[in-house]
Parts: sequence; C-alpha cells; structure tokens
Amino acid sequence: MEQSNAVPGGLAIKKREDSDRVIALCGNPNVGKSTIFNALTNLHQHTGNWPGKTVANAQGYCRHKERGYLLVDLPGCYSLQAHSAEEEAARDFLLSGSPDCTVAVCDATCLERNMNLVLQVLELTPNLIVCVNLLDEAKRKGVRVDLAKLSELLGTPVVGASARDGKGLSELMDEVEKLCHEPKPPRELPETDPEMRVHQAQWISEAAVSLEPQNRSISRDRKLDRILTSPLTGFPIMLLLLLGIFWLTITGANYPSALLSEGLFWLGDRIRDRFIYLGSPEWLTGLVCDGMYRTLSWVVAVMLPPMAIFFPLFTLLEDFGYLPRVAFNLDRCFKSCGACGKQALTTCMGFGCNAAGVVGCRIIDSPRERLIAMLTNNFVPCNGRLPMLISLITMFFVGAAGGLGASVLSSAMLVGLIALGLLMTLAVSKFLSATLLKGVPSSFTLELPPYRRPQLGKVIVRSIFDRTLFVLGRAASVAAPAGLIIWLLANIHAGGDTLLAHCAGFLDPFARVFGLDGVILLAFILGLPANEIVIPLIIMAYLSQGSLVELSDLTALRSLLIDNGWTWVTALCVMVFSLMHWPCSTTCLTIKKESGSWKWTAAAVAIPTVCGLILCFLIANACRLLGIG
Repeated sequence: MEQSNAVPGGLAIKKREDSDRVIALCGNPNVGKSTIFNALTNLHQHTGNWPGKTVANAQGYCRHKERGYLLVDLPGCYSLQAHSAEEEAARDFLLSGSPDCTVAVCDATCLERNMNLVLQVLELTPNLIVCVNLLDEAKRKGVRVDLAKLSELLGTPVVGASARDGKGLSELMDEVEKLCHEPKPPRELPETDPEMRVHQAQWISEAAVSLEPQNRSISRDRKLDRILTSPLTGFPIMLLLLLGIFWLTITGANYPSALLSEGLFWLGDRIRDRFIYLGSPEWLTGLVCDGMYRTLSWVVAVMLPPMAIFFPLFTLLEDFGYLPRVAFNLDRCFKSCGACGKQALTTCMGFGCNAAGVVGCRIIDSPRERLIAMLTNNFVPCNGRLPMLISLITMFFVGAAGGLGASVLSSAMLVGLIALGLLMTLAVSKFLSATLLKGVPSSFTLELPPYRRPQLGKVIVRSIFDRTLFVLGRAASVAAPAGLIIWLLANIHAGGDTLLAHCAGFLDPFARVFGLDGVILLAFILGLPANEIVIPLIIMAYLSQGSLVELSDLTALRSLLIDNGWTWVTALCVMVFSLMHWPCSTTCLTIKKESGSWKWTAAAVAIPTVCGLILCFLIANACRLLGIG
C-alpha cells in the first residue's frame, strides 16, 4: 500500500509500505548529499561540483536488510536560520517531524564549518547520524578525522564515507537501521546562541581533526585559482574554454549528423513503401510519413550528435569545479548592473535548459535579484537553439565545406552570439534594477569548491541518459504533433490557397520589417512548445506539399532557403531572434511556478521578444539603407 503525507514545502511523502522509514539527508552545499542519495536509491539526481546544485527536495526509495527506507535529499544549507528558498525548504522539512532519522552529511576537508548545522539539527532531534564524507579528498590534503572522538564529543553515531567510490555507505545504512528501529529518547539540550555555537563547533573540530604537513593539493588549487580567477587571465580562459567546447561540438557532430540523417530518411522511405503496399490512403501516408516522421527525423539528426558531445564536455567542467570560478569572474559585472553574482551560475544552467536555469534561481537569496535572474535567463541559448545557430552559421557565414578554419570560425561566431546574449542579460538587469526592480545589489559569499578529477565514465553515462536523451525525448514529443499541424496547414485549401499560405501571408508584412518573413515568424510561434522544431517547421512550410525532402547535407538546405528569399541578413536576423524571443512553454510555466505571478511571466515573455525585435529591426533596416545583403 502506498501512503502519502503532505509536509511543508509541498513535498508528499510517498511510502511503499507503512513500515518504511523516512530518512532526511541534510548538510552544507556541495558536501555530497546527492551523490549519497543516488548511490543508495539508484536514481540519477543531478550532481555537480558547485554549491547550490540541489534546489528542491528529492525523494527516492532503497532497501537494506529487507527493510524499506524513503530517502529525502534536502537542498544544501549552512544554517537552519533560512535566508534563501532552498534553505527554507530544508528547514521546513526538518521541522515538520516527518523524518524518522536525519543524516547530516559533512565535508571532511572543512569539518568546523559543517559542525554549525550539525549542532543545530542535534537540538531538534536526537535521531541524528553524522556522515563524514570526502575522506579520500581529506587524506590527499593531509586532513585526518578521528571519527570515534567526533562521535564521543557529539554523542551521536558518526560514519566515514567516500561516496563517489561507494565506500562507507553500507556502514551508514547499518547505523540508520539501528537508529530507526531503536530511536533515542528526546534529550534536554541547553539553548545556545549563535556565537556560542560557533565556538563549540571550533572546539569539536580542533579536538577531532589533525593536519599533516603536506599540502600539495591545496597548493595546486591555489595556483589554479590564481590563473582562472585573475582579472587578466580569467576572462580569456573562460572564452577559450567556451570556444573549445563549441569547436569540439561542431567538428564532432558533422559526420554523425549526416549519417543519422541518411539512415532516418532511408527508413522513412521504407515506411512510406509499407504504407503504399498496405493500400493506405494518400492523405494518411502524407500525414504520417511526410509530416510527422520527417519532422521527427530532422530533429533527431540535428540535435542528438551535438548534444551527445556538448553535455559531457560541459559536465566535465562542472565536475572539475570550474563553474563557481565563472561566477566569481562575472560577479563584478552583475553587481555593477544591480544583480547578484550567483546569476552567473543560473546562466550556465540555462545552456542545458532555460527551465532548469529558472529553477536554479532559488540559490539567490534576494527576491528582487532572483526575479531579475528569472526574467533574463532566456537570453542564454538553451540546447534546443544551439543546433539551429550552428547550422545557420555554417550555411551562410562559414560554408559547409568544412575544414579546421571553418570549424574554428563557426565556433568563434557562436561564442560571439553567446557573448551578445550575456551583454543583453547585463543590460536588461541594469534596466530592471533602475526601473521596475529597484534596489541595492546584495553581497554574497561564494564557496569555491576544490578542484576534483571528473569520473569520466559516470560523466558520460549521466550526460547521455539524464540530459541528452531527456531533452531529445521532450523535443521529439512535440516535433511529431507540430509536423502534423504544418502538414495539415499546407494541404488544406481555402479560397484557392492553403491555410499555411494564408497564415504566412497574414504575418509576412509585419515580419518583413524585422528582416524575417511570414513563414519564419509562424514557425517560431508554432515552436512555442520546444525551440528544437523551428527549423524543421520552416523547411516543411517552404516545400510546396508540406513535406521534408531528403536534405542529405547543409548545402541542399542552404539552396532551399535561398530559393525562398533568404540572404545572409535573413540568417543573421533569424539567429538574433532565436537568441532573443519568448521562452518555450515549459520555461514559461516554470517562471509562473517560481514567481507565483502571471504578470512576471508575461514580462519574461515580453522582455526578450522586444529586445530581439528591436535588434532585428536595426540590423535589417541598416542593411537596407546601406544597400547590402
């Protein structure tokens, strides 16, 4: 029987059996809670080497010695005196009385800082287990933790672990089983003020921790930080890394995309032959094969190879610990615009998915700055827009012939577009801070995590299954219905012309002002569920029967677009509008959920769209005046 109990924060506790025990995992940010959670539950809660990765409660089920346990992974917090949304979620769950046992996960390399939260949780419940994680990292840094001494001082079980390698987790569950089925009685603890608790944490840490003289890894981290966070070298390295990631993505994706396209269109021809053999009506064959299947094929062929390369590379940087250094470098820029440096982290999350970037804004303490981050997150091109930008750059500005020079130039132009998006983020943040969302930028303390060697195998598996296939599945689920709609519009006639021609003709005068045409604007409107389907919809709309032809390479696609009036100016305006237009429907709903306001959701739609239209207007009309393009 499944049992559901509502708890603060909107989390429903869903037990599989009444006898299941609820275990809360709490701790400071970036101490390995989600890694422990994933290892015990065999789930794939996304982990990352930066503070604030988990911004909501997640729950998973595990069994140990024939007993069931429901684990709840709480967002990282430094104190139960909540200052941000994720800290509030963790505090409310611990105060709700729902957990039968609480596991406080600590970082062995900086135990003193972690003790503050441990002492606060200990005041709430005696059923606490302290898990000292990252013992392998502490050993490399010459830090030794006396677990028995720590347990004696705290009066609660202490278990050592290296969760990334799976060490110590069985011992942890043994202690959980013991404590859950033999709970400690409540005990009277004297109330302590924050200053006294700090001294107590320091005393416990000094008694349980010893340091060895070798500090090679600490010295290495400091040397790297001097390079990666320097005002002179930090920004150039950041741009070079971005350039390298996109160069590898573009270069590596070309051949697999061509093979995948050829294979999928070959399969499409076989499916069409089967429909004809079975005597299927012509309209049904066209609807399924030309409308739904070919749109889906294009989305898969164009999106899958770049994402399969980009996501692992981006995750490697994430696990290495580089993203917080990006936030550190950009802090001064965001602060000068009245925003928060943590917005750099949510901006990085937007590369994967803008909806995830909006949810990630919970790590920003100030409601004003959190709202600014949500309203500007869409200026970062998500994975759904990157393949379209890469294709247009290759076709109209670099050439599809390939070669090292062409791929480097494509990468440089893509980095330039992303830099434009970042500049617009800063400009709009500045505007909002001076008008609708006035306020003084708050200061914040950003923990720079240690550099860690990424686990290549886990990174690849996690990137492919948790990110690439998830995003591709979402795109595919809307590509087929969108292709169906375009096919119907292109094949249903009214007044001597197709519905598609009527719709595109209605939008065309307005779109021409901004360097676009009616078909392009219609494709962006129909692409509201997912940005990935915009280019396939444009192609289908240009073809007389609403069907995707076999575009074996980008040269054939370029010819199709040029035949329908495209120039390099059109391509540039499409890229700018792709970079700056309304968010997809998933992101819009996420903004509504996070902000609690349809007004701010409408603002999140209007702001990037207006910016994009203004820039497209300036580009198109400047080129007309100069007689170029």
